[in-house]
Amino acid sequence: MALTSAQRIALTVSFFGLLAFLLGVIAENKKPPYGTPIKGKDVVICKFPSDPTIAMGSLSVVSLVLATIIGHTAIFYPYKGKSVPRGALFQSASLSVFFVIAELVSGLAFAMLLWATVTEGLHRSNNIHHDLDTQCPTAKTGLFGGAAFLALDAALFWLVCQMLALNARSDYLDEDDKGDYGQVYASDVEGTKV
Repeated sequence: MALTSAQRIALTVSFFGLLAFLLGVIAENKKPPYGTPIKGKDVVICKFPSDPTIAMGSLSVVSLVLATIIGHTAIFYPYKGKSVPRGALFQSASLSVFFVIAELVSGLAFAMLLWATVTEGLHRSNNIHHDLDTQCPTAKTGLFGGAAFLALDAALFWLVCQMLALNARSDYLDEDDKGDYGQVYASDVEGTKV
């Protein structure tokens, strides 16, 4: 059975949202709690173990961006070649609310993932400290994990937006797959006696 364009888009949003979540969780779990300080003359050099934290964080950011772009596509895509004006889509109050929530959660997830990834990268590249009491910190614990859950939430909100957009489209185009509705009288039905 072939998938419709709506199903393909929904699966793609789900895939990239889940991928961003998994990569963020892996980045959180592989991140060392701190580096090893090596004391030198008037400096401390921080040595960090080799781990995939920065790569996983970067890939998680990319996956989230792709899920967000495809989430936007899910709302504005001209399904079956029929486009609907944006004003007609956003007359639905629930779509408007969920769209704003999806945007905010996506932005927050992006900011947190980027913050954790950049912070981790800076700790590793700026590893020479003149403070002899430094403990060789890494990115704050929980940032990658929290951002990963927000990325998953964002993908789910984009899926809800797609469902609401499909409802708004069918209302605007007067598409109804269930048939015609009307009033049925008892006298119209065969076999009934009045």
